[in-house]
Amino acid sequence: MVHRRGLLIFSSVLLSFGCSTPPKYQPTLASPEAVSSSPLTASKKQDVVIQAIAMLDRRYTYGGKKLHTGFDCSGLVSFVYKESAGIPIKGSAYDIASVTQPIHAEQASPGDLVFFNTLGSPFSHVGIYIGSGKFIHAANEKTGVKVERLNSPYWAQRFQGFRTVLA
Repeated sequence: MVHRRGLLIFSSVLLSFGCSTPPKYQPTLASPEAVSSSPLTASKKQDVVIQAIAMLDRRYTYGGKKLHTGFDCSGLVSFVYKESAGIPIKGSAYDIASVTQPIHAEQASPGDLVFFNTLGSPFSHVGIYIGSGKFIHAANEKTGVKVERLNSPYWAQRFQGFRTVLA
């Protein structure tokens, strides 16, 4: 009950915060039938979350994609998906958004991706959803890889949606 109530509140908050600049493309949301037939298995998504949690407190490095040198947001996602699910995902947050499938908030599950507009451009930041309204991401040089709440004022204003990686 509490989870559904929180999801409804979160969804209404997201609707009230529109993007000030329109995205370069408008992705269409997949129907529940299409998404349920092709995303990663629940077991693989669980592996993604476990690997992401293991990366907490790692150093942030702009352009970083390696365990020992640190990560930026897309480097963290690339590393976690390759190591835990054997899926190569390369490029920037925007590139990752272009090869993943948009899903509705009620379809999101731990292991899916969350995208934000943090630089005044669509899909400029990405994190890994871990459930309960939280995500893991490579934040910045000061904090490194950390957990954040989607409903915090900063992230709620910049949220652009959930997307799933197709196997």
